[in-house]
Amino acid sequence: MTDTNAREDALIEEMGPIDYIVIEWPGRQPNGTVAPMILDLADRGIIRILDVAFLAKDEDGTAMGLDLEDVGGAEDEFAMFSGAASGILGDDDLEEAAGVLKPGTCAAVLVWENRWAAPTATAIRRSGGQLIASGRIPVQAMIAALDATE
Repeated sequence: MTDTNAREDALIEEMGPIDYIVIEWPGRQPNGTVAPMILDLADRGIIRILDVAFLAKDEDGTAMGLDLEDVGGAEDEFAMFSGAASGILGDDDLEEAAGVLKPGTCAAVLVWENRWAAPTATAIRRSGGQLIASGRIPVQAMIAALDATE
């Protein structure tokens, strides 16, 4: 095994879980409040941004990729993520993300490593364990479940 392969294996062994999110805005108008919060998480080592892509869906349902300057207000907001591309996001992933967008919206697709969880994930892998399922409970579903129990 080469030194490069050994370093890559060690890096993968110590990585935290990887998540993706798709953030949708009406029109092409992020207002500048989201990116600084995501950057703060990255600066504090909580997450590591791996990929960022932008999409839009016209009123007729046609989806397209966008550059920063194509998204109103996002050039300043997301400029710090310019060039974030690990290669994890492929065309098929972006097509799938575009499929959930409403017509007349734009979106940011982000992939990040949850660095805060890396020590636990590493311990799980080293013990022979593996993640076989994962999911998220949307806040709205949690509120509905709590309301139903009252």
